[in-house]
Amino acid sequence: MWKAKTCFRQIFLAVVTRQYSRVAPPPSSVIRVTNNIAHLGPPKQGPLPRQLISLPPFPGYPLPGKNAAGDEGDSGHVTAISWVKYYFEEIHDKAIQTHFTKGLVQMEFRGRMDASREKEDGAIPMRKIKHNQVMEIGDKIWLPVSIAEMRISKRYDTIPSGTFYPNADEIAYLQRLVRFKDSAIIVLNKPPKLPVKGNVPIHNSMDALAAAALSFGKDEGPRLVHRLDRETSGLLVMGRSKESIDYLHSVFSDYKGRNSSCKAWNKACEAMYQQYWALVIGSPKEKEGRISAPLSKVLLDDGKTDRVVLAQGSGFEASQEAITEYRVLGPMINGCSWLELRPITSRKHQLRVHCAEALGTPIVGDYKYGWFVHKRWKQMPQVDIEPTTGKPYKLRRPEGLDVQKGSVLSKVPLLHLHCREMVLPNIAKFLHVLNQQETEPLHTGIIDKPDLLRFVASMPSHMKISWNLMSSYLV
Repeated sequence: MWKAKTCFRQIFLAVVTRQYSRVAPPPSSVIRVTNNIAHLGPPKQGPLPRQLISLPPFPGYPLPGKNAAGDEGDSGHVTAISWVKYYFEEIHDKAIQTHFTKGLVQMEFRGRMDASREKEDGAIPMRKIKHNQVMEIGDKIWLPVSIAEMRISKRYDTIPSGTFYPNADEIAYLQRLVRFKDSAIIVLNKPPKLPVKGNVPIHNSMDALAAAALSFGKDEGPRLVHRLDRETSGLLVMGRSKESIDYLHSVFSDYKGRNSSCKAWNKACEAMYQQYWALVIGSPKEKEGRISAPLSKVLLDDGKTDRVVLAQGSGFEASQEAITEYRVLGPMINGCSWLELRPITSRKHQLRVHCAEALGTPIVGDYKYGWFVHKRWKQMPQVDIEPTTGKPYKLRRPEGLDVQKGSVLSKVPLLHLHCREMVLPNIAKFLHVLNQQETEPLHTGIIDKPDLLRFVASMPSHMKISWNLMSSYLV
C-alpha cells in the first residue's frame, strides 16, 4: 500500500511539474479583464521613483535666526521635522508632516559603512527616517520635489507705473510686499521687473515708491542699503533711520561690520548671509563648490554700455575679488537644474557672471550673459534620464497651468534668480546695545530679543510654475 502511494505521488508530480529552461524563466504575467475580454498582461508596476532634492548639510544647534528656546526647548538638539520646517519656512506644516508620515523623507548614510553600502551605479545610499530623528552636524536629508510645490495665483498684480505720488491701490500693493518691519528696518519681497534705484525717466523705482508709500508714520520713508537687479526678485532690506542705514551699509560691505568692541555684534555679523535660488541651463560638473573668480568691467563698442566679465589676471585691468558658494539642489530636468547660491562678496552681476562664465551654466532668462546658450538650448530636443532606472523622463503638464507667463517652457522666459533667504543681525537690538552707556543697564525686553533675524521669501509666479513643472516629471 505504501509503495503504491509513493508511485502515484511520483507520477502526479511528473505530470503537474513544469520544467523551465535554465537560460531564463518565462516572464511573469497576470490575467486582466477589459470590456469583458480576458487577456494576459504584465504585472502592475510598483511605485515610480520620485524627483528628489537635497537640503544643505545640517549646520548644528542652534539654527541661525531661531531662538534656542524655541520648538526644541532646552533639549539642545534639533529633530528632522524641525530642520525641514526651518528650511522650508514658506511651506505649510501639514504638507511636511504628510511626507514624513508616508515615509518619503530619507537621509544619507554616514560613517565607515558608506564604502560597503555604496552601489555599483554610483547612487547615494540612503535610509528612511522618522520625524523625531535627531539631527547631527553634517547630516543631509533628501525629499521629493513635490514638498515645495506652491499654489500659483491666477491673478497677477500690476506693478505700479505711475508718478512720485502713488494712489491707494499702489500703496496697498507695496505694503503687501512687506515681510518684516520694526523700528530699524523694513524687509520686502521684491517682484521681478521692478527697478530698485531710479533715475530721471524712471518714476516707479523701489526707492521712490517706498519713500512715498512705506513711511508708516515716520517723517521720511525707508532708504536702500543694498540692491537687486531689475529682473531679480526676492528679499530687499531698507533702513528706517540714519543710524540703522549706517550699520546696514557696514553689514552688507565686504567687512561685514566686524570692527566693533562688542563681541555679540561681531559674531552676528559673521553669521550674516544671503541665499539665492536659480534655475540654470545645464548642470555644473561638481554638485557643490566654491567659485573664486575676480570680476572686472569692460566698455562695449558703443561707448555707453558696460559689461561685467571674469578678470583675465593680466594685472593691467582693475578687478574686484568675487566669491560664490553653490550647491545643486536636484537632478537636471528639461536640460536645466536648480542651484542654491550663496554670495560671499557683493559685486554687480556676480551670480549671473559666475553661473554663465565660471560654471558654464547661465541662468534661465539671463540674455545678457547667456544669449548664445539660450538660442542653442531652445533648438535642442531634451531627453533626460532618470538616474535610478536609466529610463527617460516624461513630462506631465498640470492641467489649467499657463506656462507662457515667463516660465521655463515659455518662448521668452523671465530671469530665474530669486533671493530666497537672508540672515541679518538684529539692528533694532544692537542700536541699543552699541549706544548704551556703561552705567546704564539694558532693559530686559531688549536683552531677550534674538541677535539674528531670518527671513524667507516665496518665489515669484514664473519660478513657481517652473518648479511645479519640474516636480511633475514622471518615469
